[in-house]
Amino acid sequence: MVVENYQIVPWIDDVLEPGIVANMYVPPGLEMLAREVMGHYDFQVNDMLLITSKPDKGGAIWKISTSKGNLSIKCLHRRPRRSLFSVGAQSYMSGLGHRVPSFIPTREGNFYVEAGGKLWIVTDWIEPLVPVSKVDLEGASQLCFGLGEFHNNSKGYVPPSGSEKSSRIYGWGKYYEKIIAKIGWFQDIALAYSDTAASADLLAVIEEFKKQANDMYQRFQNSPYQQMIAKGEPHWGLAHQDFGWSNGQMGPGGIWVIDLDGVSYDLPIRDLRKLITSTMDDMGVWDITWIRGMIEAYHKANPLDQETFEILWIDMAFPNEFYKHVKEIVFNPQLFLDTELASILQRVMTTETSKWQALTELEKDKANYPAGDYSSEYVKPSIQRPSFVLPGDVLTPIYSEMPVTPIVPTSPSVEEILPIPLVQEPVYAESPVAEEPVYAKKPVVEETPMPVLIQLPARGQKQFKLRVPRKRRAMRKTRIIKKTRYLKRRKLRRLTKWKRSSDVRIFYGYKSYKKWLAKNKMKPVSRSRKKPMKRKLGLKKPIKRVVKPTMKKIQQPRTTKKVPPPWIKRQIPPRKRTA
Repeated sequence: MVVENYQIVPWIDDVLEPGIVANMYVPPGLEMLAREVMGHYDFQVNDMLLITSKPDKGGAIWKISTSKGNLSIKCLHRRPRRSLFSVGAQSYMSGLGHRVPSFIPTREGNFYVEAGGKLWIVTDWIEPLVPVSKVDLEGASQLCFGLGEFHNNSKGYVPPSGSEKSSRIYGWGKYYEKIIAKIGWFQDIALAYSDTAASADLLAVIEEFKKQANDMYQRFQNSPYQQMIAKGEPHWGLAHQDFGWSNGQMGPGGIWVIDLDGVSYDLPIRDLRKLITSTMDDMGVWDITWIRGMIEAYHKANPLDQETFEILWIDMAFPNEFYKHVKEIVFNPQLFLDTELASILQRVMTTETSKWQALTELEKDKANYPAGDYSSEYVKPSIQRPSFVLPGDVLTPIYSEMPVTPIVPTSPSVEEILPIPLVQEPVYAESPVAEEPVYAKKPVVEETPMPVLIQLPARGQKQFKLRVPRKRRAMRKTRIIKKTRYLKRRKLRRLTKWKRSSDVRIFYGYKSYKKWLAKNKMKPVSRSRKKPMKRKLGLKKPIKRVVKPTMKKIQQPRTTKKVPPPWIKRQIPPRKRTA
């Protein structure tokens, strides 16, 4: 295997030996590539231990013992330009002294190595890291306080040049619309498989969750969400997107946040909502004391206002947990409805009563938080491209917005004397009320005439069909085909001698002597030639077969009458008639 040409792909379909766990295995080529990557660093590797892997995505992380202590090497499974956004975020926060693992630079001074179509990073191995307690509110409060610190410290981050910016701040409405549509799919699947065990149970509760989703979506549209996102992405900072009890652990100085490869711009309360609802789901009951304690601990590290609290409450009231547990129905409806869904629905419906009791009580806490200042004039940004371009944003250019080469005027203008940057970067005004981008004045130029485009006939509208995705099997068995080579059996013409009295005849073939034998009740004097044995594969010599003794002629009573051969037709003269 040539390591230079090795490309990292998911290995979920590889057939593993019995006893090997899928997330504790990597292909040999990936491990060889990891050792080659470590050659770019100025340390000696003594030991290498696989911590976990992602066979469905193509990522892995090892703990390595080196001459500079224990470190961590990780293969980021996302696209290189997308991973560069996360690497820049981690470098930004560790450079400010916040509790995230720091990078170990290469000999060339880089924070990453690109190999196999992925980015590789080497970071400090934080010791000791201990998960906080799940059984009491104190541990949950410590985790929420650390999450608030992470969100507060990530504000103002600007991605590096050449990275692919990841932002979910403008997509909350589409996220709710997607869940509403898929809940409708669940109802259609239950109707299509009406003969399954849990279809009737699902149809009995699906209307209630559809109503909850539509009501919360309507309330979300009337919320101050649009005014909040007008502040821009750096104002809100980053969300971890996968924060939990394993990615936030107690270490030196407080909570350390690890595994930052999925961070993106978002409203930070997305992480807080996921942490609260998943904790309540694990407990089996919504405890208002726990919810208030977790929100209050987060508020101490990253203060909330009334508008942010309202968005948090709407997101908690949306049927996210129902969707998370039932979405597996689209992969294998028959099996899921017959075996798993009944127990899941029973568990979800058990927590529904306590959920709405806790949310009704929690809604009264909105007045305890100060009102936010979102009074600035709002300009709705585009989801595909924000209202201003951040440094490092390398989205696909819109050619109608590309700069046009200016025509040189006869006399210089005031705008030409002023230095105007090539890249239009936002310059924020020093105002506590609003942080709207203020751009330098652009010179007025004459645009070159655009070529006339020929109007092509419009194509017919494509018809789209809803295709239900199939669930990928964890391990696919390979069909083993055994190929056996058979030797061609030679068909030989056998010579058989027959003797009766003094006549000796030679018969060729099988059918002729069989008929004569049946007629005269004879058996062969000598056995036919032994049939060639089929040579078995793997044997040097054929197996000898035991040959039975020669058969003898059946004793017939002697007679003086000669028996003519069967092929000679006896001519009998016709009888003479007497008068």
